[in-house]
Amino acid sequence: MNEDKKKPQLQIELDKETSKGEYSNFAIVTHSPAEFVMDFAQLLPGMPKANVRSRIVMAPTHAKTLMRILQDNIQKFEAKYGEIKTLKQPGQVTEFKLPKDSLPN
Repeated sequence: MNEDKKKPQLQIELDKETSKGEYSNFAIVTHSPAEFVMDFAQLLPGMPKANVRSRIVMAPTHAKTLMRILQDNIQKFEAKYGEIKTLKQPGQVTEFKLPKDSLPN
């Protein structure tokens, strides 16, 4: 078998509007047996309402892969720039009481 052959590179297209990105400082993650739903929102100080800017739905396998990719990138970031400070200790979750009718599943 000829190992000199290069595998084709994946080409990713990014249109102008998407390349602007969306800022999020608040996320809600829910799941069902078939999928994870991640809502990314902007929560403004003094405002009682957060506006969801983007919803991402993915299979559990892809969600776990995303978690691993984020962990790897956070480790690389902290190695270069120092520890990212958080308000809570790892494993602690800030409790939010959301109305049941507002959850996606």
